[in-house]
Amino acid sequence: MQLVLSLFPGVDLLGRGFEAEGFCVVRGPDLIFGGDIRDFKPPSDRFDGIIGGSPCQDFSSLRRCPPSGYGLQMLAEFVRCVEHARPDWFLLENVPGVPDIKPVGYAVQRFDLRANEFGLAQQRLRHFQFGSLRNQVLVLDRPSRGPVSQPIATATEGAKLGRRDWSDFCALQGLPPLALESFTMSARYRAVGNGVPVPMSRFIARAILNQRSCGSIQLCICGCGRRVEGKALSALPACRKRIERKRRD
Repeated sequence: MQLVLSLFPGVDLLGRGFEAEGFCVVRGPDLIFGGDIRDFKPPSDRFDGIIGGSPCQDFSSLRRCPPSGYGLQMLAEFVRCVEHARPDWFLLENVPGVPDIKPVGYAVQRFDLRANEFGLAQQRLRHFQFGSLRNQVLVLDRPSRGPVSQPIATATEGAKLGRRDWSDFCALQGLPPLALESFTMSARYRAVGNGVPVPMSRFIARAILNQRSCGSIQLCICGCGRRVEGKALSALPACRKRIERKRRD
């Protein structure tokens, strides 16, 4: 059984998915429970992996004000914890506009996933960076995208008129209705809306259990984890566009 540290856990939908796949998850401090990662120092050489979704507002395409700098500070805290704990691997969740993180000694793979690839009725995009000390990669044999019948679940829905029923909102994230009795109703929607859908988390957890050596399989060079055949370097037109953007940057 792998021991995993979950940073910025909130109500930890990401960690729930890993637990469902047999990982043992230890949750670090979180502001909603009165903790602060800046005061936290994880033990070295105890954890197999570190997971977490740092605050994304500064990197979001929906942002309507200048970046506060807080997003970069929290990314730096995630990197600090990884470099101090030195797990075999880490997984960071954020939005596509997040900068690359480069903890010393880790090879890093970036990829996106959508909720409707995992049987959910929404198509919200989630972005990940997976890092390995042993130069391992994730092979992501994704299901076909399913139909979309609902708007995406977001953290702000709880403050809106006409918000969806709580049980329906939780179902969009792959959850039964959570009690969260100590939370206000808007805080409940915010906590669940911020989370990674549980079926998506389980998919990544399984991929981590089956991670491969970089040289053992031919994958798309954009880092998406899709297999390619023959002389192909990229899997999809979107992958080629991503590679071209990286070259321009």
